[in-house]
Amino acid sequence: MCGIVAYVGKKNAQSLLLEGLKRLEYRGYDSSGICIGDKHGLHVRRAVGRISILEASLEASGQHLPPGHIGMAHTRWATHGAPTEINAHPHVDDHNTIALVHNGIIENYATLKQLLIEKGHKFASQTDTEVLAVLIAHFYKGHEDDGLAKAVQAALHEARGTYGIAVMSAHDPETLVVARRGSPLIIGVGNGEYVVASDAAAIVEHTTQVVYLNDNEMAVIKPASFKTMTIDDVPVTPEIKEVEFKLEQMELGKYDHFMLKEIFEQPISIENCLRGRIDLHEGRVVLGGLANYARDLVRARRIIITGCGTAWHAGLVGEYLMEDLAKIPTEVEYASEFRYRNPIVEDGTIVIAISQSGETADTLAALREAKDRGALSLGIINTVGSTIARETDAGVYLHVGPEIGVASTKAFSGQLVVESLLALFIARRKYMSQNVLNEFLTALTKVPEKLKTVLEQSEHIKTIAAQYVDRENWLFLGRGYNYPVALEGALKLKEISYIHAEGLPAAEMKHGPIALISAGMPVVFIAPKGSQYEKILGNIQEVKARGGKIIAVASEGDEHIHTVADHVIHVPEIIEPLQPLLTVVPLQLLAYHAAVARGCNVDKPRNLAKSVTVE
Repeated sequence: MCGIVAYVGKKNAQSLLLEGLKRLEYRGYDSSGICIGDKHGLHVRRAVGRISILEASLEASGQHLPPGHIGMAHTRWATHGAPTEINAHPHVDDHNTIALVHNGIIENYATLKQLLIEKGHKFASQTDTEVLAVLIAHFYKGHEDDGLAKAVQAALHEARGTYGIAVMSAHDPETLVVARRGSPLIIGVGNGEYVVASDAAAIVEHTTQVVYLNDNEMAVIKPASFKTMTIDDVPVTPEIKEVEFKLEQMELGKYDHFMLKEIFEQPISIENCLRGRIDLHEGRVVLGGLANYARDLVRARRIIITGCGTAWHAGLVGEYLMEDLAKIPTEVEYASEFRYRNPIVEDGTIVIAISQSGETADTLAALREAKDRGALSLGIINTVGSTIARETDAGVYLHVGPEIGVASTKAFSGQLVVESLLALFIARRKYMSQNVLNEFLTALTKVPEKLKTVLEQSEHIKTIAAQYVDRENWLFLGRGYNYPVALEGALKLKEISYIHAEGLPAAEMKHGPIALISAGMPVVFIAPKGSQYEKILGNIQEVKARGGKIIAVASEGDEHIHTVADHVIHVPEIIEPLQPLLTVVPLQLLAYHAAVARGCNVDKPRNLAKSVTVE
């Protein structure tokens, strides 16, 4: 959600920090701010709205910040307090000696605030973050060695909740202190400089060498060095890793929006996801990260898949795959509910956490709950080095590249690919014959080329969307493997076009929602040839009889569908369990074109954030 960028080095901090904030715009925010430190103290500017508004204020006459080589900046997504300039970060204490930016929530801020008020401190904002800044200032002992670090440690021992923070002091203008618990923070190690950020996107332009802070760790960063330790002051040896993706992968190129770019990247992203994981010559699935757990997977008595939003929809497809192919009882849990309902985790249970960012707070909490109850934990993650990737026992990376658009597209298809591979990996070791496995593996290798034929219909899909963008209620209906696709299609339309849409199993429509159908209402059916094709044709007739407009996603060569549907989008035929890899793409394009036609900000939809790192 919120974004942090901080810098210590030799360059002009202001320009570097502003550029870093722009790299994090996709995370979602409603205000921004910057702090530059020099020998004269801390210099803070804040603004409501886009980063461009902050830039304009910095360029205004008399508002220039002094040049400096240390600083920090922030984009805020409001939690405590409305999106106003006074609530924007960085926050300073009541004597302007400490400045702080913060991602997360301080749960006991009200109690701490009252205690600090009783000690004579004053507050200007309604935020929990300002309380932390004042608390650090309260513990700060002036110019003693490591005084800022000790004050931060003392404050964090009193604070309860989640945080990723960067802190500066007017008394120590060459030191930056950063710390994390439950909210990601990465230190980029350059040549005589350090870039700290909540996301590697703000770092890769300057260095690909990074240190991922773990929970309850902090770092003290100076121009010539940095050291890491726990918040209990136990030294930690930092492990420097290489960032997986490159800067050019984060550029728009020829596309108008990142979402469109990422939709069209799916053929190559799926190729990358499959690379090295299918051995057609030997007829086997190769998942090196799971090699040591193959026996546990085969002996599993139950699988729990957990995620949020799009990842939950991918997990629902995974449930079908695991039960259909691997013959293991599987259930999908909303991560936000799992930890709070005293879940039953028996011997032989495997929990699979799905998250694009690997930092989703609810998913991480669900994972930890399952691990505490004895489950073997696996991750299906896109971001290398993320918290969930580090805390699972094993897992599989998507390798689909950075996803900038808030509405997930290529990460969803990557999650489906990995789940398919995992189900086949287990199935072959249990009941699946070599011939059937070979059929699936061959089909998977053909998905990228098949997707290209779907993407060629983008303009056709655009004309369909244009006819219905003024309709405020849509239905998405599917059966079997395509029911989760209906859910995902509805979510995409809601996320970026702000049209109310509902995804349902097609058979459930007549158990209530059919009452919603009125003349001209767009109803999207995912209706490729398969085991339930005749059934879904019946559902189409039910909608058609009530005046609904039918948009059908159907198999190539299906001519009959044209007799019952108002619009048809064809996808190539493929084995039924792999259909979602193809049928979801027309729905992604439908949502995209609808949002553009309605004048919506496709990559930065209102109220949403790419990575939800607070509950």
